[in-house]
Amino acid sequence: MPYIPHDAEETAAMLAAIDAGSIDALFDEIPEHLQGIPQGLPEGLSEMALAREFEALAGAQPLLRCFAGAGAYAHHIPATVAELIGRGEFYSAYTPYQAEASQGTLQVIFEFQTYICRLTGMEVANASLYDGASALFEACLMALRLRPERRSILVPKHLLPNWREVLDSLLPLQNIRCIEMDVDPHRGTMQVPAQAPADAAALIIPQINALGLLEDVDALQRWAKTQGLLSIAVVQPLSLALLKEPGLWGEGGADIVVGEAQALGIPLSGGGPYCGIFACRRGMVRQMPGRLVARTRDGSGRVGYCLTLQAREQHIRRGQATSNVCTNQGLMVTAATIAMATLGARGLQEAAIQSHEKASALLSALLRFEGVERVWDGPFFNEFVLRFPKPAAQLRDALLADGILAGVPLADLGLGEAGDLLIAGTEMVTDEDIDAYCAALGRFLEH
Repeated sequence: MPYIPHDAEETAAMLAAIDAGSIDALFDEIPEHLQGIPQGLPEGLSEMALAREFEALAGAQPLLRCFAGAGAYAHHIPATVAELIGRGEFYSAYTPYQAEASQGTLQVIFEFQTYICRLTGMEVANASLYDGASALFEACLMALRLRPERRSILVPKHLLPNWREVLDSLLPLQNIRCIEMDVDPHRGTMQVPAQAPADAAALIIPQINALGLLEDVDALQRWAKTQGLLSIAVVQPLSLALLKEPGLWGEGGADIVVGEAQALGIPLSGGGPYCGIFACRRGMVRQMPGRLVARTRDGSGRVGYCLTLQAREQHIRRGQATSNVCTNQGLMVTAATIAMATLGARGLQEAAIQSHEKASALLSALLRFEGVERVWDGPFFNEFVLRFPKPAAQLRDALLADGILAGVPLADLGLGEAGDLLIAGTEMVTDEDIDAYCAALGRFLEH
């Protein structure tokens, strides 16, 4: 039975108060073709019937063997993460405005900041941003605050396209220009000119780039430094358990580091919510967006945690607010922190090693097929691009029928040819998964 909060008499009184003759007259500004109940929807179900419907759908939908990446990865998440973040203290907590009531949340955020500093080799990290793309946008704004006489950012062509869309949407509103850096067609890595544009403030360095390749980050950081540019590192955080941390790149390290924390304990769930990583050098901390949590001691020597250098929305003028309402991602921060604490340094390194090894085994297996070749043969972490003799979109759709998400067609990202497929491996991939991929690919190529 539908829940209608007002009876006919109350409804008539409200319509009379606003001088509307009827409910239809109230909504007469809505075009007629947009009014009414959409066609084709089934009748409503009772709660029990709806539960049975969902159970049937869950049973009918087998889990995919996931080989897709492009910025979001199917990593193992320890069971402790879901168990602990489901506690009411974390699950229902809003932003920790009241430090005296939120010491547990503040401690988790402080530990998240500490882990990010250790992973990236940077001196300061904030309490997260919405996601990696908005963190990169904030890094660009921060670079312009540090170089106020300049108005452009050097952006690699092979930055993840959805991240680039965020920059293209938001930076022009701040009168900031993106200058695209070319990709070496033979190596798949970034090319820089002999001389940087005069008004460029920073160079974005992706590690790993959208083609799955490792960049020569030391050379790029040195070039940026010689050109008077700040270097903004865009990292896949789990890879830092194996690769050199940005704080040690080149001569003096990167100035700002951003990334997406999804790979650190946040499940794939239809595109979010995710959690942006942001770290920088101590001397830049007053230009850092978002909030910081600090550890201190009270007059009795007891440890306590507090927001410091905070810039919450009530403290700044609306026209200056960007995306620094950061701690509403607190649950994602909590999940990443618990995952990192559970795995520890050795666990993260083992996950990174296995991701590379599984991706390498998958690459070797797929290259045995006639007509399949690697597009770029540079070093990679857990993703690579293969060129198939048939369109990659057809391959992806065909393998879905076998319960395999084969990868991401590069043409969909605007970065490759029709046969190019970006394929990812993680520690979740088994030998049976690789065999299943090969069997399905063999059937596809035979037809």
